[in-house]
Amino acid sequence: MIEARYLEIGGALGFVEIVTPDARSGNALDATDLPTVLCIHTAGQSGVQWRHVARDLADRGYRVIVPDLPGHGRSEPAPGGPVTSLITYGDWLCEVLDALGVDRPFVMGCSIGGKLTLELATRPDRPLSGAVAMEAEPGPGRVNVAGLRRELEDVAGPSRSERTYLGTLASVGRSVPEAKAHTIALMHKREDPEISSSDLIGWGTYDVRDRLDRVTAPIHLVAGVDDPWIDPDAVARAADTINDALPGRARFTALAGIGHYPMEEIDDFAALADTWIGELRRVAVPEEAAL
Repeated sequence: MIEARYLEIGGALGFVEIVTPDARSGNALDATDLPTVLCIHTAGQSGVQWRHVARDLADRGYRVIVPDLPGHGRSEPAPGGPVTSLITYGDWLCEVLDALGVDRPFVMGCSIGGKLTLELATRPDRPLSGAVAMEAEPGPGRVNVAGLRRELEDVAGPSRSERTYLGTLASVGRSVPEAKAHTIALMHKREDPEISSSDLIGWGTYDVRDRLDRVTAPIHLVAGVDDPWIDPDAVARAADTINDALPGRARFTALAGIGHYPMEEIDDFAALADTWIGELRRVAVPEEAAL
């Protein structure tokens, strides 16, 4: 079942989908009894990236929450204009969870959503049950921030949508069939260039490396080997850094043939996500140890 809601957050309406099991799945319990997974989209995009995964995860027994960040999808723009700080987005996501009465969720995000997963996982006052951070290094992303700031003055250029299309094709993995890559790229062309550039400024300026020793829950770091936006080795080193401080808290997976959008590129990604979350649940951190 899909419930669509608008929440008053910070003076604007934020859109969120809440997906729970249908009766046909055999898992149609009271939603409050189900493990909750917060799914966070990539830069410039929206929760539509999770449209297949959310439904399939719900049928596997989860309550899945998929928000559109401010200015994305069906959420209203942030009152102060496009957001360039991932910490601001993190605060907004916490307000969404509070409005829905959600405590200690699992969080899964990709790209800036992966960095936001790291952000939420390193807030000791708000411990998670587990986290899956995909396609995100803990240090600043590899973009030209000064160039992005200049680009904000010329985001309406007619070639921008084609650049998004071609850039998306270049970012998917070699294992993705041509027709599927084409669909992913067409969907990504819906972005608002001003929002996308602002998101990428956040991507290029966010740095959580000095807080990796504060991860509050088991965390799985995931990197597509074909992702041109990140260095998979840097992601692997981040997992090692976490484990040096908190033995056994992190694991790393490299996805061969996959690029920057695993949840869109991988057939039946929900099955893989369910496996990862199940592993996180088996090594759960006691609440007092997370604080």
